[in-house]
Amino acid sequence: MNDLSTVKPLYPGAFPQPGTDDSDAPYPKAPLNLTLGFDLETFQIPLEELMPSKKVPDGIMTTRKFKQIVSSIREIGLIEPLSVIKPDPEAAGFLLLDGNLRVLALKELGQDTAPCLIAKDFETYTYNHRINRLSTVQEHYMLRRAIDKGVSKERLARAFNVNLSTINSRINLLHGICPKAVELLQDHQFTPDVTRHLRKMKAARQIEAVELMIAANTITAAHADALLKATPPEQRTDYKPPLPEQPKGDPLEQIVKLEREMSQVQEKYKHAEENYGSELLNLVVAKGYLKKLMENEAVRSYVARHAPEILEQFELALNTVSMEEAVEQAEREEGSSTAETAAQTYPAQDGTEAISDLGMNGPLG
Repeated sequence: MNDLSTVKPLYPGAFPQPGTDDSDAPYPKAPLNLTLGFDLETFQIPLEELMPSKKVPDGIMTTRKFKQIVSSIREIGLIEPLSVIKPDPEAAGFLLLDGNLRVLALKELGQDTAPCLIAKDFETYTYNHRINRLSTVQEHYMLRRAIDKGVSKERLARAFNVNLSTINSRINLLHGICPKAVELLQDHQFTPDVTRHLRKMKAARQIEAVELMIAANTITAAHADALLKATPPEQRTDYKPPLPEQPKGDPLEQIVKLEREMSQVQEKYKHAEENYGSELLNLVVAKGYLKKLMENEAVRSYVARHAPEILEQFELALNTVSMEEAVEQAEREEGSSTAETAAQTYPAQDGTEAISDLGMNGPLG
């Protein structure tokens, strides 16, 4: 299978043929007593000779997973060679055992060839079924190690096809998390939002929350948020006890101000008490005069034609027993603006202003 002109070895096998003077060579001189699943050499095979072993789902090239594969190959190259097999030794072409998406990614990037391992047995069931996925904590350690070795955050973001904020959240994943909680999360998959909620808890509560999530087999941000909301305030790091209420300003100054306001209120009350009798008398006389005026049909007709709004206020004053009733009726009919107009036209126990608005102070004087 290696005699095709298009298939070229990338580098020699693990144990090249010994020379005449290699008597003390460290590699074995006899055939190995084991069965290899692949040839020891890695071959560079044109993409046009690679045939897919399964149909790729429609729309796969628009998925996030495929875009991450393209970004990773563009930034750092193909890490794992493709696995292929020669179905017919006499025919051209190779059958892909593993790497269908990587072939599509290489074609999208304009590549013509790909490094491949040629298998000796058709065992597709063994590929991608024995992979141990990185846990979230292991991924965090991997990113930290890459940054410590000089890899920039921007290059990591390009390789994973994510924005820089995602890389930062992964790098700072365990900031503020106690070691015992990290140990419990060591082998689990979760989003950075989980630790964002755990970070708001104290160490003992973090351990308790992680144990509850592992027991329920739901290490999710929603579960962590629910546990955070159920956390007593004294077990949260973002809780600040309320400070004792401090008096505003100088207490002596406040007492003086309060006494001054009380004296003003007492003066106003005394003035209202002194003028209550005379104002009430004026109000009764004004209401009687207004009633007699409205009984005159000529006057009523004239006011209705030229000032219907004044007539409406006259009727409101004549039909009202108390000021509270006038305000309530005005609010029901016209809202707060009409209520304010009624209060100005017919103030409580103040007939002087009501008559002065109409220019009738003379008859009452």
